[in-house]
Amino acid sequence: MSSLFSRFDNLQEKRTELESRLSDPALLANQGEYRKVVQEHSRVSRLDELYKVFRQTEQDLVENQELLKGEADLEMQELVRAEIDDLKQRRADLEGQLLILLLPRDPNDDKNILLEIRAGTGGDEAALFAGDLFKMYSRYAELQGWKVEVMSSNPSDMGGFKEIIALISGDKVYSRLKYESGVHRVQRVPTTEAQGRIHTSAVTVAVLPEAEEVELNIAPNELRYDVFRSSGPGGQSVNTTDSAIRVTHLPTGMVVICQDEKSQHKNKAKALKVLQARLLDRMQQEASDKMASERKSLVGSGDRSERIRTYNFPQGRLSDHRINLTLYRLDDLMLGKLDDVINPLIAHHQAEALKSIQ
Repeated sequence: MSSLFSRFDNLQEKRTELESRLSDPALLANQGEYRKVVQEHSRVSRLDELYKVFRQTEQDLVENQELLKGEADLEMQELVRAEIDDLKQRRADLEGQLLILLLPRDPNDDKNILLEIRAGTGGDEAALFAGDLFKMYSRYAELQGWKVEVMSSNPSDMGGFKEIIALISGDKVYSRLKYESGVHRVQRVPTTEAQGRIHTSAVTVAVLPEAEEVELNIAPNELRYDVFRSSGPGGQSVNTTDSAIRVTHLPTGMVVICQDEKSQHKNKAKALKVLQARLLDRMQQEASDKMASERKSLVGSGDRSERIRTYNFPQGRLSDHRINLTLYRLDDLMLGKLDDVINPLIAHHQAEALKSIQ
């Protein structure tokens, strides 16, 4: 185990180097790079402090073990043994934390996300559930102190959404929500069902890391913009001006439409942000497809067509099929209290990834 942690021995040197960079006026002039160095400094500082505690705990354990060998008083021996047991438990806990920090960092973990929710099979009921999922994630974001901004929406006639896209910004949003991508299935009695029969519908969720401009090089001639009058449910006109924007990325044929704002400029900015996130996601998906053996160790494949979860309302049950998790607190979960689902998913991923380094 010590050989695994030997790479932490130069943390203080790395920390000092980053602090020196942060005081460089040239870095301050580049806000994008400055943010990255600040984040890295924060990460290295946390690692350094944790490793110092670990080394001190190891030293205290050795000293107490030596003390026990030379102690003749039985009562004192019991006290030292109790201290040794406590130190062993503390060392094991710290080892676990350090092992997790040894895992390769997902470069997207600190990013904001574009959350895309689309109604699938099930017609109006699927659209209603898409709306329910959006409320669930919005409430979770509120509990985390995050901000939610709707980028684009397509409401259905009966309520809910055929599609809704939102930007969720805050601290480490992607790291918490990245395992939500996939097909979410709902089983419940629709309000329109006179016979009381349970229907099964499906909604697709995609979690895309927000793209930074430096990550993509989109030439202006690769984009085509079309403007038109926005419309709402049933096709009725919402605005009296041509403020809706359709942006097409010509090399890939990718299309994004934004019409929620009355300002053409705001719709254009939102459409570009969504397009950038989708293009970045496409690039990363193509790269990860080349690493199939590694993907087997992850929680699911990230495939948008993979059924990951079932929400059974008659039984008040949520089941996550990837980790065989079943919870009978569906009402609380729909209110955004999702940590009991998200934390086991993260822990499962970490446990699988740790197998490759131990």
